[in-house]
Amino acid sequence: MRTTAFLVGRHTLIDAGTGVGDLSVAELSQIDRVFLTHSHLDHIAMLPLLVDTVGAMRDKPLDVYASRATLDILSAHVFNWRVWPDFREIPNKAAPFLRFVQFEQGETVIPEPGLSVTALPALHTVPAVGYQLDSGKHSLVFTGDTTINDAFWPVINTIENLKTLIIETAFCNRERALAEASRHLCPAMLATELAKLNRPAEIFITHLKPGEIELTMQEIGEDAASFRPKMLKNGQMLDF
Repeated sequence: MRTTAFLVGRHTLIDAGTGVGDLSVAELSQIDRVFLTHSHLDHIAMLPLLVDTVGAMRDKPLDVYASRATLDILSAHVFNWRVWPDFREIPNKAAPFLRFVQFEQGETVIPEPGLSVTALPALHTVPAVGYQLDSGKHSLVFTGDTTINDAFWPVINTIENLKTLIIETAFCNRERALAEASRHLCPAMLATELAKLNRPAEIFITHLKPGEIELTMQEIGEDAASFRPKMLKNGQMLDF
């Protein structure tokens, strides 16, 4: 009953879906940056409210990392003074509450000591990426929203310290046509994708539809049993 948001340490968010609402104001005020996979509402819903809530409590802007295409969508359709104020100009352009940082597929940044973030290929209905989070010891990879994507797996298979893969499966098998049209995965498609993974990793499933969780996980257990995938849960902590 929450949409996509991962808190990495205390200062970094991957996506800003409604799960952000589970954090306290004190926790929200410590978030320095948000990496967005794409512009769909379930991944950005809390971003306008986040910057509005804590902007005046901070001494530096909240940095939003995303592709130029995603930033352009946010500029045109969210932070446009019609849907929401443009916090890149509040309280003034010289010292704003919000700052956009262009970050394209294939690029890597080190936002804080002990964390590097790399934008990975994704294939969705809007421009999208996934992310590799590397602590130096282990890597966690999040596919973001994606469908069958041959460009993704050669990159993942080169990550020698891969520990965890979080991958979406939005629809059950009877809705495969809808999954394909909306560029998501169903369990049968998930199994096809995981067969391209040639190194060990713990697999977590995200983006499940609330009304179809049990059926979809049952089908995942049947179609991708050898990978022992588990459902990602609200509030779950992953160590990498």
